[in-house]
Amino acid sequence: MAVETIPMWIPQGIMHEGAEATVTAGSWLGKSAVLKTRRARGYRHPDLDRRLTRQRLTAEARILGRLQGLGFPVPSLMDVDQEAAWLLMSRIEGRPMYDSLRDGTSDVESLERLGSIIRSLHEAGVSHGDLTTHNVMVSEDGQLHLIDFGLARQSPELEHLGLDLQVLNECLTASHSVVGGAVDAVVRGYLEGDSAPSDVESANQVIERFQKITGRVRYHG
Repeated sequence: MAVETIPMWIPQGIMHEGAEATVTAGSWLGKSAVLKTRRARGYRHPDLDRRLTRQRLTAEARILGRLQGLGFPVPSLMDVDQEAAWLLMSRIEGRPMYDSLRDGTSDVESLERLGSIIRSLHEAGVSHGDLTTHNVMVSEDGQLHLIDFGLARQSPELEHLGLDLQVLNECLTASHSVVGGAVDAVVRGYLEGDSAPSDVESANQVIERFQKITGRVRYHG
């Protein structure tokens, strides 16, 4: 089914043009929604590209469905079409944490809460893969939501969990250096968010791996 023929979908405008996908705002069955359409990559063989696109789309849909079932603060999956390579999700009303940190609306306390949310995500057996402040939405009442699970993994290895924190560390260092103690706040929230035993590594193990990754980056940088 082509994007143009999605029943009851009313597009309102493009929100984001990324390397992998286009995100369009609109409404579906009268509800505020976003449509994420993965685009073909011309440098790959068409058969390989279709297979990889289906795999990534399926993985993202499964992860969203799993997190939605757990009551996690992520968009709700409304519909998916593997052949046409699109996902239809509820729209998180608010703005990126990138903007709220830069104008002072979000602060160190918000970053502690983000650290706790990331720990909950990891305890659910999921790594995000692209944890930047652009992919954290802040609603009008200050609640935090994670978006864009296109690079997420289920049953991630310890390295992937540490990399989540390293990606966020690089984002905070590069884009939010005026926020004092930003990374420390995330780490505090992550450690305090450690809950009952789970099938993934402990919070302390993840922080240790994150620190090792940071050391490697500094050494090779």
